[in-house]
Amino acid sequence: MSVQPGWYVDPADPETRRYWDGEGWLGAPIPVDATPPDGPPPVEQPPAAATPPTPVPTPAAPGWPQQPGPQQPGPPPGYGPQPGHGPGWGPQAGPPGWAPQQVPPGWSAPGGQPGWTAPAGHPGWPGRPPEPRPHGFRLAGYGRRLTARLIDFGLVFALNVVVNGWFVWRWAQEWAPYWEEVFRRAARGDTSAEGLPMPGEQASSLLVAILLIATALWLAYEVPSMAAGGQTIGKRLMRIRAVPMAADQPLGVRRALGRWSTLGLPTLLWYCAGLGLVLQLVDALSPLFDHPLRQALHDKRAQTVVVEVPQHTPTNDRDQPSGDTP
Repeated sequence: MSVQPGWYVDPADPETRRYWDGEGWLGAPIPVDATPPDGPPPVEQPPAAATPPTPVPTPAAPGWPQQPGPQQPGPPPGYGPQPGHGPGWGPQAGPPGWAPQQVPPGWSAPGGQPGWTAPAGHPGWPGRPPEPRPHGFRLAGYGRRLTARLIDFGLVFALNVVVNGWFVWRWAQEWAPYWEEVFRRAARGDTSAEGLPMPGEQASSLLVAILLIATALWLAYEVPSMAAGGQTIGKRLMRIRAVPMAADQPLGVRRALGRWSTLGLPTLLWYCAGLGLVLQLVDALSPLFDHPLRQALHDKRAQTVVVEVPQHTPTNDRDQPSGDTP
């Protein structure tokens, strides 16, 4: 038989009562010890729809026309007039405290050196930035720099053959008995070092003299030419030049001497188990790991960069019109 409508204990929750309308439970439950109302519970009214807030128009920047509201046709909020259109148009105001970024004189992009120019492109440089151009010149590639250095080493070596040759020959004579005995024992399979004829003290003095003369010849070859024009013979043949980072001008004796000393003075340390040669090798390879200016260690010390020298196209004077009037 069917259960009559009324308030009954909820089987799902014995702590509450609910109204049974004869077919199912109706309305929200009430505590079991509360006095139930007469008849069914009142029907709950659905909540009223929330009224959307009225948009507040954003005040426009000084000199700009008022933006249209949501009820007016026009561009979306925050959209400003196109350049050159509309009364009172002017440059857009930035956020509070904003000021245009200052750049050094003569530099067309932030972060450059005075007198440098940046390649054409977006000022923000998305991705990898373009290669800098010190004073408008392209940076010299490592291949050109290495070839120029090898040419200079060859010329300095030729000078050493002429000036330093006798000292090298005398030093070799001091060591000749030692190496002859080493090779003689190696041919017999003897690897002992006992009783080998060691060179005398004169060999050490000769080696010091050789290194001093070699260093002096390199200094005399490179420093004057670099101080005057930033080029040795090798650099001139490869059309590259060393210039100061601050301005396109000659290096001068002080900067050229500081630049050379980082690479040339370690020649004196060849006496110390070849330590000077290791330092010179590190210096020679350092441009490969320096970005973006490709500076060697001696460039960093002297604040210089190596750039390509543009090839000038010779003009034919016969093709130029005469200055005399016909």
